[in-house]
Amino acid sequence: MSQHNIRLEVMRSLEPKIDEFIETFLIPIDEIWQPTDFLPDSQSEEFFKEVAEIQEGAKEMGYDLWVTLVADTITEEALPTYESWLLDIDGIDQHEKGNGWAKWIRNWTAEENRHGDVLSKYLYLSGRVNMKEVERSTQHLIADGFDIGTDRDPYKNFVYTSFQELATNISHKRVGQFAKKTGNLLLGKMCNIIAGDEMRHHLAYREFVKHIIDQDPSQMVLAFADMMKKKIVMPAHFLRESGEAISSAFDTFSNCAQRLGVYTSKDYIDILEKLNTYWNMEHLRALSDEAEKAREYLVKLPDRLTRISERMHYPQDQYHFKWVTANGVL
Repeated sequence: MSQHNIRLEVMRSLEPKIDEFIETFLIPIDEIWQPTDFLPDSQSEEFFKEVAEIQEGAKEMGYDLWVTLVADTITEEALPTYESWLLDIDGIDQHEKGNGWAKWIRNWTAEENRHGDVLSKYLYLSGRVNMKEVERSTQHLIADGFDIGTDRDPYKNFVYTSFQELATNISHKRVGQFAKKTGNLLLGKMCNIIAGDEMRHHLAYREFVKHIIDQDPSQMVLAFADMMKKKIVMPAHFLRESGEAISSAFDTFSNCAQRLGVYTSKDYIDILEKLNTYWNMEHLRALSDEAEKAREYLVKLPDRLTRISERMHYPQDQYHFKWVTANGVL
């Protein structure tokens, strides 16, 4: 049987567990938080007062924090791109009646959709960003599409989502912590609860990979190693501002996040180490010769990346995005 067909068989074997995965890792729609739980009620007489409180709370946030928040928001708003990509993975068929994996993707993206919604409305109400430029960047990110190096391979895609969901958990959690330090308690709460969603999603995709390792360990390890050799590229890697065909927006945004300590090279390494541990890369046996070499590569990779990161330097100069001015005030 070809490797492609083996992957399809593994995906089919996990389908009966989808309802269990949804019950364990997602929250029913009528029970989970919604953006309106955090935002002013436009039907309330207190609406303008509450908007004024949001704008007051936003005044003390620095430039790097605004850039990081805007980039996180744009990334969350590009959800249609991620859903259409995942629905095209081998073993996931949105047209097949009752396809469990398609049900998972729809329910997962429905939860994710709320993140960009609440953050975008917050940015709009804050009065501290150029929303038209933010909206243009969001439209560019969706229109441009992206290639994260996974092809239609479910194994590679689940490695990617396991990694990326934990990375977004860290980023949102840290932005929330910095917001609280400036006295912006509302944004702190929003980012913290978004981070909680991302952690649940990370745990789900991490579990998918663990189940696949039980059934097809050699190919799963090879997929993991392949993704790490390519490097896990965040969706924000494809950000660009209006008027630019090719943008360095991601690099400059990354510098902001690195300077702040929102998401750093150390976090990247820590995520890899956590995945290595949970997927038992240190002690996994009964692999093909090729997979054994890949396993050894993965086990040694954190130390190698640590040595590289110690030599890296990040520029302190602040690039001025069109999204927000240098002092965070338009």
